[in-house]
Amino acid sequence: MLTVRAPATSANLGSGFDVFGAALERPADIVRVERAEETTIEMTGAGSEFIPEDPEKNTAGAVAKALDAPARIKIDKGVRPASGLGSSAASAAGAALALNELYDRGLSRSELVPIAAEGEALVSGEAHQDNVAPALLGGFTIVAEDGVTQVDSSIPLVVCLPDIVVSTRDARRVVPESTSVENMVDTVGRAATLTVGMHRENPTMVGRGMEDNVVTPARAKLIDGYDDVREAALDAGATGVTVSGAGPGVIAACHEADRRAIAASMLDAFDDVGVDSRAYQTRIGDGATVYW
Repeated sequence: MLTVRAPATSANLGSGFDVFGAALERPADIVRVERAEETTIEMTGAGSEFIPEDPEKNTAGAVAKALDAPARIKIDKGVRPASGLGSSAASAAGAALALNELYDRGLSRSELVPIAAEGEALVSGEAHQDNVAPALLGGFTIVAEDGVTQVDSSIPLVVCLPDIVVSTRDARRVVPESTSVENMVDTVGRAATLTVGMHRENPTMVGRGMEDNVVTPARAKLIDGYDDVREAALDAGATGVTVSGAGPGVIAACHEADRRAIAASMLDAFDDVGVDSRAYQTRIGDGATVYW
């Protein structure tokens, strides 16, 4: 049996819709695989009762088919589905890396990114790479048509996950189809600032770069209490706050010393509007890890 730990991820980071992604130090999925005549899947953990075990309907099953690598696959979900933390991507990336090793396919992690994305397409409807890229490569990633750029970074983060559900498909429906030139210019500037901040390991620049006037306001309306949670996190020292991926997770960039206070403030703000939540004090971390 071969085991892979596949991290949660946060896509978009505000200004980088469908482009930016970051691997999180925690939480994570644990994916175990064994060779078999045909693929079977067993799901346990957070929200596993909502995930189909039929290989034809499961992200890991799609990956096994793409790699021609049938296996008994067991996935212990640490990343809750419909969280905005790349749950389907973690399973897909973990399965891709594990099966590539198990069957000695010899593919690089970069070559596994589009294969894992095809698996995730079963859930989101499209083969986006902004979650699977950081899940495989780690750090901060930039997805473009001609490939993925990866930057090692360790910016401290707080992720607060409310006990509500926002599906990726619903979150995509509310994205505006057009915007003004003024908003476009502002978004480009913010995205550039965030990218430089990642290179410089500068939480203040990263936080400034998270601002977004196009996609985030539309998705924030799907999250009860978002504005209050954002304000509470900023008051507690966060350098920037935005929706994690499609939501409902809310992610804050910060300095190390402020993480605990920010986590507590976000939990309290959700509680004030009657929403249960949990917070992860985390940071940008490594990609999926193989354990034999």
